[in-house]
Amino acid sequence: MAFVFEEYRLDDVGTDPALDRGGLLRQTATAAAQVRQARTAALESGIAVLADDGRPRSVVVVGTGVAAFAGTALGVLLGSGCPVPVHTAAGYRLPGWVGAHDLVVAVAAASGQEADPAVRMAVEAVRRGSRLVAVGPRGGPLAGVAEQARAPHVALPVPGEPRTLVWSLLVPLLVTMEQLGVRVATEADFEATAALLEETAHRCRPAADTYANPAKELALALADSLPVVWGATPVAALAARWAAAQFTANVRCPALAAGSPETAWAQAAAMTGPLGPSGPRSIFDDPEDDSGIRMRVLLLRDDQASPEEAADLAAAERAAEEAGVRVSEVAAQGTSPMERLAGLIALTDYATLYLAVAYAVEPLTNTLVVR
Repeated sequence: MAFVFEEYRLDDVGTDPALDRGGLLRQTATAAAQVRQARTAALESGIAVLADDGRPRSVVVVGTGVAAFAGTALGVLLGSGCPVPVHTAAGYRLPGWVGAHDLVVAVAAASGQEADPAVRMAVEAVRRGSRLVAVGPRGGPLAGVAEQARAPHVALPVPGEPRTLVWSLLVPLLVTMEQLGVRVATEADFEATAALLEETAHRCRPAADTYANPAKELALALADSLPVVWGATPVAALAARWAAAQFTANVRCPALAAGSPETAWAQAAAMTGPLGPSGPRSIFDDPEDDSGIRMRVLLLRDDQASPEEAADLAAAERAAEEAGVRVSEVAAQGTSPMERLAGLIALTDYATLYLAVAYAVEPLTNTLVVR
């Protein structure tokens, strides 16, 4: 069965919740609650003891999937001026240099096989004498490791599919850094981020008509295309990587992502390739036929871009337009890096889920829904 984009389903999902297969739209709408509840859970977990031993030599976040993304996001939000190096280990082996002077934060969005790499590296960290913090489901395997090591464990406040729990994982990491004397965001920033996520959830709710729903409009723009997501600043580039991963997970289609200066040099060249408007997809295709898959650029704009980053993004946009590739854009909102990141990834999350609805894709399996 072929993938067929059925636009009418975008509005039908407002009256037929069954079209939200797996309930991912509903789970995504918990992002604001995750920010608030995860911060409370972290502060009440006993994590304040980290301040007693002072700053570690480094902070090493271990985990896979969304947990690894949370670790990467922590590094981006901290920025290049952070006095404590932050490293993310997304495999099965703890880096050899990690020892008693380092803090290991083991993160898992779920129990079972997905948590195995984090559990393995947490156990190894304890064996080496590293300080440990664990973030994961209540009663999960990481909780047991933390209990044996007498280390803080932050229980995830909101259960759900791992890809919808990024804020439940990232917020405890930010609170961890606060206890080490490295503040990324103020209490007001956390609340502003939650408020923005609430507003986005309202604007992108299933019951909102397509013309008034920015996520449904973006889904329409990206239908039957190969998304190419570009961001120039570290925050926007990180959001672009997340968006590409969500396209793959939710829509079951590939997507490309890049940040500055890749946008201007590497990926812009693909605009004139076989997936661009200038040539057929194969020797048997009609060059004048616009049907089939074509590239569609999605620019993630961030008003905090440096002159060099802005110039790279402008050059990439110009290359796309000159090649005849259509361009859509989403602008970051808010003042703090956390708030701007939240707005970008929230909108693209909803857009990918609406694409899944319109294609009748089951995001939690690898099959199409037979209808």
